[in-house]
Amino acid sequence: MKTRLLFLFLFIGLTVSAHEVRPGYFSVLQVNDSIYQVTWKVPAMGDAIPKIYPRVPETWEKLGEQQNLMSGNLRRTFDFKITEPIEGGLIRFDGQEKTLIDILLTIRLQNGNQYSVMIKPSNPRYTIPKEPSKYEVVKTYLVLGVEHILIGIDHLFFVLALLLITVGFRKLIKTVTAFTIAHSITLSLSALGVVGLPGPPVEAVIALSIVFLAVELTKHYKGETGLTMKYPWVVAFTFGLLHGFGFAGALADIGLPQAEIPLALLFFNVGVEVGQILFILAVLGFIFLMKRLKKSWPSWIQQVTPYAIGSVAAFWLIERVVGFWG
Repeated sequence: MKTRLLFLFLFIGLTVSAHEVRPGYFSVLQVNDSIYQVTWKVPAMGDAIPKIYPRVPETWEKLGEQQNLMSGNLRRTFDFKITEPIEGGLIRFDGQEKTLIDILLTIRLQNGNQYSVMIKPSNPRYTIPKEPSKYEVVKTYLVLGVEHILIGIDHLFFVLALLLITVGFRKLIKTVTAFTIAHSITLSLSALGVVGLPGPPVEAVIALSIVFLAVELTKHYKGETGLTMKYPWVVAFTFGLLHGFGFAGALADIGLPQAEIPLALLFFNVGVEVGQILFILAVLGFIFLMKRLKKSWPSWIQQVTPYAIGSVAAFWLIERVVGFWG
């Protein structure tokens, strides 16, 4: 039954690149009493730039602007002169309601106040309150963690392959726990600047880890006992450390509120785990449903799925290695 789910899930991987839907980023940094630096970064879809236009209060006087089209992002930096308190000001994002892109808005003031809020397409505006809210930080980074794992097709492929190759509920719990502990360690250490690895090689090795599991899955279906069958939690923990660096890379792109780093990091981590659990429950629920329905599928599907998942992962690996020189 497990292989049937993988067969269907592969079509997502063949048509969607990992981390396709990324959030935009709008930050306001107070430089001195009247000068503020605003950074606007929106994810590009190839050469297409989403038509989202940030609008700030009319009392903000624009002094200068710089624009850069970087790999996968349009980045614009503005300098504003603001002589009145910014609390109560309205920031809106025209056109966001026509997209699926969330926008992380952060504001950092010299008095130590820092605001972090996720702006959704359903309500593309934000009125700056008088005081920042810890609840907004918790909600924002919890949602970011859930969204990151659920749109991270490569991470989900790895988890799914572990589910397919691990036999026994107790062993499955051990394996998933090992993966969770491992990526939580490296995510936290990397986000705090204790350790770090360059992003492109990490992403390439993540793809390689999926290729490895595809090979192990092939052995499993042939009746052979590979390393993952013997010690699934060891494999999960080892590659989980690398996946944690991948999560940290995404978090670095988003940024952490300096005044609430521990809180934001904790709930981003919690969000990743919540998303992972939701995915695992969905997989197990599908397997249970298929068993209850006693649906008959062709036997060749079991033979095809390891090669299919390995092919998708190999494509990602080649794409990411080639990107080193892109």
